[in-house]
Amino acid sequence: MRGAVSQPGLVVACYGRQVLVETPAGTRTVCRMRGKKNDLIVGDHVHWVFTDHTGTEGVIDSVDVRRNLLYRQDERKTKSFAANLDQLIVLLAATPVFSEGQLARALIAAEHAGIASRIVLNKADLPQVDAARARLVPYTAMNIDVITTSMKVARETARSKLAPLLDGKTTMLLGPSGCGKSTLINLMAPGADAQVGEVSRALSSGRHTTTSTRWYWLDTRRTTALIDSPGFQEFGLRQIKASDLSGHMPDLRQHSRRCKFYNCSHRHEPGCGVRAALHRGEISASRMRLYDELWEELR
Repeated sequence: MRGAVSQPGLVVACYGRQVLVETPAGTRTVCRMRGKKNDLIVGDHVHWVFTDHTGTEGVIDSVDVRRNLLYRQDERKTKSFAANLDQLIVLLAATPVFSEGQLARALIAAEHAGIASRIVLNKADLPQVDAARARLVPYTAMNIDVITTSMKVARETARSKLAPLLDGKTTMLLGPSGCGKSTLINLMAPGADAQVGEVSRALSSGRHTTTSTRWYWLDTRRTTALIDSPGFQEFGLRQIKASDLSGHMPDLRQHSRRCKFYNCSHRHEPGCGVRAALHRGEISASRMRLYDELWEELR
């Protein structure tokens, strides 16, 4: 609308060319990007104006520079999860058995984006938890926090463990089907269903309202947010060069400084510090297999 004053906003939901923008006061308006370009994602900070006198729709004039961006990329397309994150939490469970390949890919993507990561292992009340813990030993060894909990059996204990980790942060939540993501969201955000309903009512008046990424406020002050997204099964890393891969794997990176050649691929070169560490048992065989598979994929 001509003469309208631009105001700041936060993108909290996306569907097609429509996005839901929240103002600092907490009101939400359906907006579109000016022009044909539309690469907005949840977490973007924007400036927008109303397009009509009723104050029901808006248009986005500009997007602030992103502090970071978590995304995956395969041979055909790029999928963005969210922007301006403080941390990533990968939620796993004692059962079903999680894929270490998926876990490693998510952590590498976060490392590449400069986003801190944590692992939460759910269903600790089940007998399979010891085997799951054993598979996570290489990650604790590289100083990645692994928090073990049982969100259904010990709800209050789980809440007390997780709340300080989330407080005051914008957290991306990723995890495979069956790990307990919905349980975690409902545990930490009691009004989650109402928040989803609000998004559904705002976007397209109930038509095509499912958004792939969902933003949940965990507190009334709106300082703590949890972002949930599907799509954990496929996690391409084409945004990373094969030559840079070891630099985003902390256990390999530590030993790559001892390589004889600065451009060592850690595959066959003599004097490789990474392979020497593998033989000494300082890098796990499973992590080295993952590196070899990813290197072949990315080269």
